Amino acid sequence: MKTWVILAAIALGAYIFATVSEADRDSTGAIVDEGRIDAFQMRVGDCFNDTSAMSSDEEVEIVNVPGVPCAEPHDNEVYAVFNLGITTFPEGDGMADLAFDSCRKRFEPFVGKDYASSSLDILPIYPTLDSWKQRNDREVICGVFDMNLAKLQGSVQGSGI
Repeated sequence: MKTWVILAAIALGAYIFATVSEADRDSTGAIVDEGRIDAFQMRVGDCFNDTSAMSSDEEVEIVNVPGVPCAEPHDNEVYAVFNLGITTFPEGDGMADLAFDSCRKRFEPFVGKDYASSSLDILPIYPTLDSWKQRNDREVICGVFDMNLAKLQGSVQGSGI
């Protein structure tokens, strides 16, 4: 009986922690208080900071990111979210290339300046082979960040930078 009580307490604690640590959104969906954002819940206009996984040279599955209000200094902003229309996972660097090229096509309409002459760069978040197979993940999230790694302040939508 004690084991069940302990397991229930642990489960309740984990639920409360997850709920409390989630980013708060207002009625429009904008983040108004920092916290984690599940990767599958990211939206256009979400601002977030880097994680240690993002700075790794290895391909890793990003489960969540630290969301922040865009009015606060932040590393990245989501400017597109879409599902890939392919049925087979690309070999080698194919997924990374496909995601980057797809994000590049969506860059100028959001930022207001073409990618080649912008001071912003693209952070594509895309399915891993494991998430493709195990979760039927087909979603690409396009983030934008400052090439000099300076913090962004406010939205870059229509900024022309």
